[in-house]
Amino acid sequence: MSSFKDLTMEQLSSYIMNLEKVTPELEAALQQDGRKGAQKLISKRRRMEKRKQVEHNRLEKMLVEEKLLWENGFRYIAGIDEAGRGPLAGPVVAAAVILRPGAGITGLNDSKKLTAEKRRMLYEEIIVNALSYGLGSATKSEIDSLNIHKASFLAMKRALERLSCKPEYILVDGFTMPESPCAQKALVGGDGLSLSIAAASVLAKVARDMMMQKLDEQYPGYGFSRNMGYGTEEHRNALNRLGPCPEHRVTFRLKYD
Repeated sequence: MSSFKDLTMEQLSSYIMNLEKVTPELEAALQQDGRKGAQKLISKRRRMEKRKQVEHNRLEKMLVEEKLLWENGFRYIAGIDEAGRGPLAGPVVAAAVILRPGAGITGLNDSKKLTAEKRRMLYEEIIVNALSYGLGSATKSEIDSLNIHKASFLAMKRALERLSCKPEYILVDGFTMPESPCAQKALVGGDGLSLSIAAASVLAKVARDMMMQKLDEQYPGYGFSRNMGYGTEEHRNALNRLGPCPEHRVTFRLKYD
């Protein structure tokens, strides 16, 4: 399109902002358009392109570990992470995710850096686009029996077992897994360094949040749907008033006076 004079500003904005790429010729035509709105569109489009490039670079940086493994012949690389080590109540949940080689999911990051709404959106996108994913959990009783560290590994083991394809290599957030089914590497802060681990962190967090919302219906009064079992002031006040419920981890410090 060499001229935009027959388009309203609304039509022009929709056309320019939805183009995959703005060529120098199109930008020159915009420059020649006498309307102020057309000039603003140029700046808006440039800002959008810059944001896209920054996001692309961020995702590429978070795929460094995976790319090295893909280049060395590993295809099924599972990122694994857990949610729920610190709460006073509820299960610990783990997720394992195998991304398609070269995959990049816009906006995917460490689940702690995302809003609840963004996590839910990414949850669906990860499930649709992952080569395989698995969820596993360890119950409150298992946490009390084993301790939270061992129970977290049990949840991870169960998540790996639910993958539809056997992983050839595992990237784990934090600590290496005992009795790993294949080669592995632990990354401290891995949910901010590896896209596969970040995907797992989102799945684990959202899945656990949904479990805690159900527990809130079963054991009302503790605010589980808001605090997700963490020791907030609201939660500790409820413990002081109601005492612990069957989902509270008795081996944790439940001091609330």
